[in-house]
Amino acid sequence: MKKILLVEDNEMNRDMLSRRLLRKGYQVVMAADGQQGIELAKAESPDLILMDMSLPVLDGWDATRQLKASHETKHIPVIALTAHAMSSDRDKAIQAGCDDFDTKPVEWNRLLEKMHAFLKGD
Repeated sequence: MKKILLVEDNEMNRDMLSRRLLRKGYQVVMAADGQQGIELAKAESPDLILMDMSLPVLDGWDATRQLKASHETKHIPVIALTAHAMSSDRDKAIQAGCDDFDTKPVEWNRLLEKMHAFLKGD
């Protein structure tokens, strides 16, 4: 069972995404801010991280930079999730170290396809 770390501060988004992921057979670990996301990534070694970019404590941009700079977590794919849909936002996410980018509101099937590209064999 593949483990997904969902880093999302909005409780409704966290609830909706975690339910959908659980129904698809994923194990889900959740963080409500970027700092907690980093701590859980190190403690839980997820197979993939879904990272909101607008987070309290430590935003998704900085959290991703720290994850990609750490030997423990740099190999974990990170998909940025953001309501900012400009091409410059995608570029900013990639520059921060995200492996892919998706917009909110989440289009479930598109997000699943992106996840499957990183979780080969699931």
